[in-house]
Amino acid sequence: MPKLRFLIVASAAPILLGLALRTYSGADDAANSIFTTRFLVWSLLVSVMVTFSGVFSRLLHCMLPKKRPGDGVVVEVEVGGDAGSSVALSSINKHRVGNFVAESTVSNNSSLASSNHGSVVEKDVPIMALGHSNQSDIDEDLHSRQLAVYGRETMRRLFASNVLISGIQGLGAEIAKNLILAGVKSVTLHDEGNVELWDLSSNFVFSEDDVGKNRSLASVQKLQELNNAVVVNTLTTELTKEQLSNFQVVVFTDISLEKAIEFDDYTHDHQPPIAFIKTEARGLFGSVFCDFGPEFTVFDVDGEEPHTGIIASISNDNPAIVSCVDDERLEFQDGDLVVFSEVHGMTELNDGKPRRIKNARAYSFTLEEDTTRFGAYEKGGIVTQMKQPKVLKFKPLRGALNDPGEFLPSDFSKFDRPPLLHLAFQALDKVVSELGRFPVAGSEEDAQKLISIASNINENLGDGKMEDINPKLLRHFAFGAKAVLNPMAAMFGGIVGQEVVKACSGKFHPLFQFFYFDSVESLPTEPLESSDLKPLNSRYDAQISVFGSKLQKKLEDAKIFLVGSGALGCEFLKNLALMGVSCGKQGKLTVTDDDVIEKSNLSRQFLFRDWNIGQPKSTAAASAAASINPYLNVEALQNRVSSETEDVFDDAFWENLSVVINALDNVNARLYVDQRCLYFQKPLLESGTLGTKCNTQMVIPLLTENYGASRDPPEKQAPMCTLHSFPHNIDHCLTWARSEFEGLLGKTPAEVNAYLAKPSEYAASKRNAGDAQARDTLERILECLDRERCETFQDCIAWARLKFEDYFYNRIKQLIYTFPEDATTSSGTPFWSAPKRFPHPLQFSTADPGHLNFVMAASILRAETFGIPIPHWVRNSKKFAEAVEKVMVPEFQPRRDANIVTDDNATNLTSQSTDDAQVIDDLIIKMKPIQFEKDDDTNYHMDLIAGLANMRARNYGIPEVDKLKAKFIAGKIIPAIATTTAMVTGLVCLELYKVLDGGHKLEDYRNTFANLALPLFAMAEPVPVKVIKHRNMSWTIWDRWIVRGNPTLREFIQWLKDRGLDAYSISYASSLLYNTMFARHQDRMDKKMVDLAREVGGLELSPNRSHFDVVVACEDDEGNEVDIPLVSIYFR
Repeated sequence: MPKLRFLIVASAAPILLGLALRTYSGADDAANSIFTTRFLVWSLLVSVMVTFSGVFSRLLHCMLPKKRPGDGVVVEVEVGGDAGSSVALSSINKHRVGNFVAESTVSNNSSLASSNHGSVVEKDVPIMALGHSNQSDIDEDLHSRQLAVYGRETMRRLFASNVLISGIQGLGAEIAKNLILAGVKSVTLHDEGNVELWDLSSNFVFSEDDVGKNRSLASVQKLQELNNAVVVNTLTTELTKEQLSNFQVVVFTDISLEKAIEFDDYTHDHQPPIAFIKTEARGLFGSVFCDFGPEFTVFDVDGEEPHTGIIASISNDNPAIVSCVDDERLEFQDGDLVVFSEVHGMTELNDGKPRRIKNARAYSFTLEEDTTRFGAYEKGGIVTQMKQPKVLKFKPLRGALNDPGEFLPSDFSKFDRPPLLHLAFQALDKVVSELGRFPVAGSEEDAQKLISIASNINENLGDGKMEDINPKLLRHFAFGAKAVLNPMAAMFGGIVGQEVVKACSGKFHPLFQFFYFDSVESLPTEPLESSDLKPLNSRYDAQISVFGSKLQKKLEDAKIFLVGSGALGCEFLKNLALMGVSCGKQGKLTVTDDDVIEKSNLSRQFLFRDWNIGQPKSTAAASAAASINPYLNVEALQNRVSSETEDVFDDAFWENLSVVINALDNVNARLYVDQRCLYFQKPLLESGTLGTKCNTQMVIPLLTENYGASRDPPEKQAPMCTLHSFPHNIDHCLTWARSEFEGLLGKTPAEVNAYLAKPSEYAASKRNAGDAQARDTLERILECLDRERCETFQDCIAWARLKFEDYFYNRIKQLIYTFPEDATTSSGTPFWSAPKRFPHPLQFSTADPGHLNFVMAASILRAETFGIPIPHWVRNSKKFAEAVEKVMVPEFQPRRDANIVTDDNATNLTSQSTDDAQVIDDLIIKMKPIQFEKDDDTNYHMDLIAGLANMRARNYGIPEVDKLKAKFIAGKIIPAIATTTAMVTGLVCLELYKVLDGGHKLEDYRNTFANLALPLFAMAEPVPVKVIKHRNMSWTIWDRWIVRGNPTLREFIQWLKDRGLDAYSISYASSLLYNTMFARHQDRMDKKMVDLAREVGGLELSPNRSHFDVVVACEDDEGNEVDIPLVSIYFR
């Protein structure tokens, strides 16, 4: 059974979640067979266009994409990984005949291999037309964060995939946005209906001017602007099933069940199968159904990197016991397949054969193999998890309706909800079919009709009949059925967008097959009258039909602080504008972000366009949000929210807020905002993403714990000795490379300039420091000014060539001279035991591209720091190699004492002389420190870091990485995709309804952890705030005690004593105002607290300041520690 690996930071019972997920994963035992086949398949590559009576000519200017290469090719599928065992798939070139792709025929003679033991089993099974992974260009600057999630192969398959989206209301527009940002080949928008004012509650591309226009035609221009490399087509007439053959994936957001069954039968039986997705957002209820064909192969179930372990020992047993070093815990699970490499002694394991393991522990596992006849284990070895393809057998919608299998769960408190919603959506389809419309909000007659039909369906289920169909829930469902709410559209737009990516690429586990969700807890706590739900002829009518006009007024008058306007911030701004938040006369939305727009932002921060690059994020995003809803009252600031900007975000600002929404990307900023919200008792809606993973946390005054109440464990750092001398993975090499880059090209030139500006003062400061770091800094300065000073580009080449020799030959020779391969420790064990890897020096060769590229990047960046012009011939490899060969490299002589300390004369800098004046002036101008910038592929920064890391990896026999992977690791790039961002902001906005309504209980709120790759949804109520009780008092971290009257220290201590609290320490900021350990503090007893804070703590008394806060450590009468709230001392 496949394993779902996940981390759930929530308070729910993990055992229940595990049981539910294992049941879901095991929906089809036949899907668990392990494939050893690795294949690439072709897709339909050319889309076509039809003219619409002049419409096309008017839209053409916004529909012309940047051409991608690779149309009309023949692809080979590798079977079993053997060279020569490839099967050619025929492919036909397509021509454009209109606004949709012409029908094509695919001849598929390939076979799939399936075996648990490596043998090949022939199957005459059609494979889904995954996007053909041709070598089309990928704009790595634009898609770097998305590449970190998907990889190049998945991206190439996306680039070749054609997708149909039928139904362009709010949900359809969200799906289209996410797929266009992802970069599929084409998106065809189908809708036969016209824009209504009602649609403006959920569709961000519509404006009031679009009312009456066809939905797809009204959408195409704004959606095309998101990515000109994607062809965005329109289709406004009734679909035929034959047209579906032009797409790899078809998505329907507004279709009858009868028509859906007809289309799904066609796509399921089509050869190759076409992925079919049916999804709906009906009020606070949503559904997804996926059918990817009779057999669909998932190449990478979870998207995680294969886990590895460093072997410490292997027994000669049956079965064998494998132990690994305790450097890192093993992440293997029972049943995993692993491969061995670099094993000494027991070399039989190095044959590359996958082997199954069991009894997986933190640092050991059992190998299901008899090793009694193998050689005895000596040393070394790496064990690597082998990712196993998985085949899923989807049922068509016709059969799945009556036999849905296990539903994917989402909410811990609603395990019984999915079967009921499965019934409800079928009943709604019958109601719409009979009435010719959706139920009317507030109509009891329509609601009762839906409940009656649901009851009849339930009665016919036989053994599957439900005991309680929950009429109250079905009534809510009926009332909101017509409405597409923006938060629900955003959430399901993210989920469905990710399922389309899976269908196109085979990356990640598809949703199998039904998913249902509801958020009825978002409804107002007060009962709604039918009159509250009536439309007001406004753009918010759909939302009013669910929540009523009273809550709509609260939304419009809300004062929101949005911190950050990047990927999360853009989605939040869009959602808030569509919901009407801060769009009333009393409302205001303040958004702040101190960052500017970069090209890499455009693939997921959808409010930005290429012409916004370089502009402040907050102003560009606020302007775009105002274009979505012109009534939005938004103010954009460029201030970082921190203690340094408390004059901008002062007490009055915080006290006036309704809600704070975080859209941040770092923990420290989150913690600061969290403390501000605690202090002023403001709700904080927190969220974050990491690739396909995301989480939300609701921080509600007096109800929940705060964000800072729980912390993630600190990230494990490799010891310095490991980074400098004993790396054993590429991360170590890249961390070292990044450090060397910043030292050589950033810190050292900056230090040189600091010295040259004021030599005497600088030298004196270093003498006073007198530590190893100061000595190292002085040595580097001396090298720049003397031994390694560069005046010509040839000098820079010589410097780079000698750096290669120093890093990858001399240092390694010295290391193995000091510690030979047979060296032992004081206890007699081999020094070069795992995880240490014995290194080998690199002999430089201009014939090696890696060697030459390192020297080229290093010499160019060295020249940049000295302001030396870079000659045009530098990129001519032949001429550059000739220049490198001119460098004289001295022969290395090992030192007996590797820790030689430079004498004082060598590290002391002499005072400035008259002769040096001109040189110093020149150098001050010439030295240019380089700040590392990972997102500019033309600046050679990543070329040098990748070169440093890969050459070091060669020294130690560590697999190398390409520049892109090096950028992810060394640049600490956070993987990010539009689908996850959209989903998580939708979830947060569902909570915003509750916060602004007021009166909701703790159990109404939801924290979420989700992973779209698995997929996994884990929702649970937040952790309640801890209540502290003392005598007849109780308080929480949300409370703040107030003491007025400008008390003295004695009076304040007495104030605490009156409450049974003995204060032994009082502090303001980082200063200690009072502590019983210091006798001299008794002299402060009659001083005013404000005077102590000013004299001891440096409190600044501005005219508008009336209080300050102190932290008090207390004990009760029995000497027990008592945590009390922050205390505010008012002196005015």
